[in-house]
Amino acid sequence: MTQAFKRVHLIVMDSVGIGEAPDAEAYNDKGSHTLGHIAEKMNGLTMPNMAKLGLSNIEEIQGIDKAEKPMAYYTKMEEASVGKDTMTGHWELMGLHIDTPFQVYPEGFPEELVKKIEEATGRKVIGNKPASGTAILDELGPEHMETGNLIVYTSADPVLQIAAHEEIIPLEELYKICETVREMTKEAPYMVGRIIARPFLGQPGDFKRTSNRHDYALKPFERTVMNDLKDAQKDVIAIGKISDIYDGEGVTESVRTKSNMDGMDQLVNVLDKEFTGLSFLNLVDFDATFGHRRDPIGYGKALEEFDARLPEVFEKLQDDDLLIITADHGNDPVHPGTDHTREYVPLLVYSKKFVEGKELPLRKTFADVGATIADNFGIALPKHGTSFLNEIK
Repeated sequence: MTQAFKRVHLIVMDSVGIGEAPDAEAYNDKGSHTLGHIAEKMNGLTMPNMAKLGLSNIEEIQGIDKAEKPMAYYTKMEEASVGKDTMTGHWELMGLHIDTPFQVYPEGFPEELVKKIEEATGRKVIGNKPASGTAILDELGPEHMETGNLIVYTSADPVLQIAAHEEIIPLEELYKICETVREMTKEAPYMVGRIIARPFLGQPGDFKRTSNRHDYALKPFERTVMNDLKDAQKDVIAIGKISDIYDGEGVTESVRTKSNMDGMDQLVNVLDKEFTGLSFLNLVDFDATFGHRRDPIGYGKALEEFDARLPEVFEKLQDDDLLIITADHGNDPVHPGTDHTREYVPLLVYSKKFVEGKELPLRKTFADVGATIADNFGIALPKHGTSFLNEIK
């Protein structure tokens, strides 16, 4: 088979959901709508480029006009896996199905695990509870600076986060600590999805997390479309935290980013490269900086900033490029708590080849994205997912 597109550029707007999923009630997420509620709080979102692609054709969003002739094929996708976290959503995008959710720790981590961490690192653990990453620095940062104790906390996600001041615990030591904890939490009974190094700087009352965050994820439990692309001598360029999410599996080049806008800068750079295969970008600020902190106005402004960068992307797309914009879960900033929300995610698929986009059928799994990418490059289709390649030609 001749590939339809030489390069596929996949952008995951981390947590940008578009309305409650059919099973949202089972996740205590009934009524959630990340995009809809942000638009209401903003008295309308200004996103003319996403409007042209067809975002409001999927579902009308306040302030965003429906496109009479959308540039992209559009629909929404339902998550088939159990869960609503970063790894579950991303792994499903590349063809995996997760039917056993990762462990979460709403009461903090077990005492025996805390003791293991203390023994292995030679440092005491403080915190050990679900918390906002900024609030816990205000609460425990001063004690950490005095004692060198590790600030350990979690969230409603399957993560164990370790915060440390870069001048108290050097980055190299913090990363080594996280690697050690990663090894001890890979398997039952712990099964923690990610260990996250959360370095920060500053003084009490003015702590700031730095861009030196590092995620230590579990390896995907099966091969993904990315592994097959790499084996077929295709490029897989991971931008942002993508390489961390897949623990480097199937990645041929990794580009780290410091923010959403840096992520867009790096994507623009990648668009100038000569390659055949996939570029895969995660824009984490939507989720980490605004969704979890329940900041709808900040979230809305970040969406508008992202939209304003799209013309650069459109301009650099080659005629045989395919652009896919989607998300991995929701994180409705007006929903109670600080958790992700179980939502549909938007799907916008654009190429300069297209005369005009149109609506695609509702996708019943995120894995349709991976199946389409596999189909395009003539590699084995994943066990899960249905390609929509023939629907966009």
